[in-house]
Amino acid sequence: MKFETLRIAGLRCLEGVSLTLAPGINVFTGANGAGKTSVLEAAYLLSHGRSFRSGSRDVLLKRGASALSVFAELRMQDGRLHRLGLGRESGRWQARVDGETAATLGALVQSCAVVCFEPGSHALIAGPSEERRRFLDWGLFHVEHSFLLAWRRYQRALKQRNALLRAGGAPPDNLIAPWEAELAQSGEIIDAQRKAYITALSPHIDALAQTTLPELGALNLRYKRGWDEGMDLAEVLAERRYRDASRGHTTVGPHRADFVVSFEHAPLREHLSRGQEKLCALACLIGQAAHHAEARGEWPVVCLDDLASELDRTHQEWVVAQLLDRDIQVLVTGTEVPHALLSAPKTVFHVEQGNVAGLL
Repeated sequence: MKFETLRIAGLRCLEGVSLTLAPGINVFTGANGAGKTSVLEAAYLLSHGRSFRSGSRDVLLKRGASALSVFAELRMQDGRLHRLGLGRESGRWQARVDGETAATLGALVQSCAVVCFEPGSHALIAGPSEERRRFLDWGLFHVEHSFLLAWRRYQRALKQRNALLRAGGAPPDNLIAPWEAELAQSGEIIDAQRKAYITALSPHIDALAQTTLPELGALNLRYKRGWDEGMDLAEVLAERRYRDASRGHTTVGPHRADFVVSFEHAPLREHLSRGQEKLCALACLIGQAAHHAEARGEWPVVCLDDLASELDRTHQEWVVAQLLDRDIQVLVTGTEVPHALLSAPKTVFHVEQGNVAGLL
């Protein structure tokens, strides 16, 4: 899939930006604070419904603006053209797909796949478990159609069980048992799908890690389900009911899941330097993109924010080598064209004070 056009209004410092993007490498150059990263944010918003930067979606609105909008024309591998839009006005967010208002944000996200390596990507390795669950679930959402239904069922049941736990005292069995049954059934589905996804994803990440972090030895990707192995979730929920009531929330289940990346010569994540964390995260992200391409028959769009400052020249060249020989659209930012891309075919845009112009 590839963006053909991208129009942005009211997003951070961008206003009235209209771009025609090349199918290959697109480089956005300019001074710090010019708005380069916000172009990548716009593409990422259509794929994730949120920014890769911290903070809520509401902080994306340009200061003084009353509305925000991102529209795109996305060409799929089979030739189909999707028209996608995401907007915020009067405090409400609305998504559109091919001219129709989307019932949920998921309908928009399902139509567009973007992965992004940016200055905060090391959190995928060193950050909280939420980052890794989000990574797994986004990948599953795009390759396993039944995942979203199970995830929604689980979230609804989790909300109801937590409400009963917070009501005070021991929740009556006739009220909480049905929600625990729903939690267990949908949670076991999510767990099985995550395990299968990790198994399919591991070879892609391992192959990349062996070339970019060979000094660390063999890679191991270990999934932690969120409750004791060998026990049914229904059994554990019933056992933990009174303990959870004292805490006011559900302490076991897929919403507590995680995965751990370790290496033969670095069994703990604390053994990794910040640079190694970044390279490991990069291997995970490109590995996820490769698995997506294998499962869906087309690559997601790949964004690389501030590539030159995040990676040294050797690893910049490694990233470019991974992407150049494949049918991938790439969006890259930097204060100047990264050294690794100087001789590569590319389309260059200059960003200044929120304005974006193509360069010859």
